[in-house]
Amino acid sequence: MGRTKVIIMGAAGRDFHNFNVFFRDNDDYEVVTFTATQIPNIAGRRYPPELSGALYPKGIPIRKEEALPELIREHDIDQVILAYSDLSYKHVMTCASITLAAGADFRLMGAKSTMIKSSKPMIAVCAVRTGCGKSQTARYILQILRDLGKKVVVVRHPMPYGDLVAQAVQRFATYEDLEKNKCTIEEREEYEPHIDMGAIVYAGVDYERILREAEKEADVIVWDGGNNDLPFYKPDLFIVLADPHRPGHEVAYYPGEANLRMADVIIINKVDSARPDQLHEVVDNIALANPEAVVIEAASPITVENPDSVKGKRVLVVEDGPTLTHGEMPYGAGTVAARRLWAGEIVDPRPAAIGTIKSVFKKFDHLGPVLPAMGYSPKQVKELETTINETDADLVLIGTPIDLRRLVDIKGKPALRVRYDLEPRTGPPLRELVEKAVK
Repeated sequence: MGRTKVIIMGAAGRDFHNFNVFFRDNDDYEVVTFTATQIPNIAGRRYPPELSGALYPKGIPIRKEEALPELIREHDIDQVILAYSDLSYKHVMTCASITLAAGADFRLMGAKSTMIKSSKPMIAVCAVRTGCGKSQTARYILQILRDLGKKVVVVRHPMPYGDLVAQAVQRFATYEDLEKNKCTIEEREEYEPHIDMGAIVYAGVDYERILREAEKEADVIVWDGGNNDLPFYKPDLFIVLADPHRPGHEVAYYPGEANLRMADVIIINKVDSARPDQLHEVVDNIALANPEAVVIEAASPITVENPDSVKGKRVLVVEDGPTLTHGEMPYGAGTVAARRLWAGEIVDPRPAAIGTIKSVFKKFDHLGPVLPAMGYSPKQVKELETTINETDADLVLIGTPIDLRRLVDIKGKPALRVRYDLEPRTGPPLRELVEKAVK
């Protein structure tokens, strides 16, 4: 019997991790190629030989996902591994059907194959969908740990969109580190809030090496998850966010439902802006899927700079990109703020959209009159800037986790930043749960 031939379907994150921890030095398998989707400018590149190990001296090609059937037949593939996140079950089974029809087996990989054990206490913050509120929850946990006198390192789910060798192990402690590493808007949205709190953030490609470096300077490690993916590390306390604005999604998306079923603590966030029937549906689904979990209901209070200036104005709302795209939300915190502050009109940016920003609106046709803060490349950031400046509005509300004004030159109209935090309202205090875990 020869080596089992494998294709790993991914989006420059979970796919590379699964390869590194399970396939890289495994003589029983040959990873023929990765396929890529979701993230622009990944397909057509190679997973480099510096990271792929001795079995792959030339590295591994990355192809477009659309080519999957042809790749299976061309290389006589035995297994296709699905290794990216925030997918509806219909989408997952479509991928499975394409794979089976082309003649290969279809496979999902779980905790035993992919989670790494840390020598330090590990708290993981994940979610059932993108945009549930992981970031503010991770910050809340970080503050608890700092109040307990712990040295905390945050390890962030990967976003390696540049030079993979240079990004194998990344450490961020200052804004200068972000500049040096040429971080995208999406990366900055995840790293900057932690840096603002004085925390060290690690990310990259090789998460075994990242973990060992983080352990050298941490009493406790916080895994800050991406999308609705599973943690890369085995948690001592597993906190999972659910969103009542998308009731039912907690048991309908991969691998979010797996997170829900594994969670020690489930936080139902945004209860201050959800309807009672939406909240009740989420509570009922949690009771069926994971009745042993601790359930906490939390608000997501929103604050805006100079809030009195919003009333009656024609407002352009710029929202967190992944929440609107991968997360399938038609709006975010900026829109909630505009409505609460009695904006006269939420201006539709689509007539002014150009380039890749225009393409985003075509691809994600569920979007309302909001502008997703897409910025995977300098060109896209410039197109975002042009779209903002060409939109006829009185002011801009920035609902992203970072101060977008530092990256985009907004001309001709004031721009106000929207912030959001976590405010637990029911259930046991998070501090007690965290303190117990780190002991």
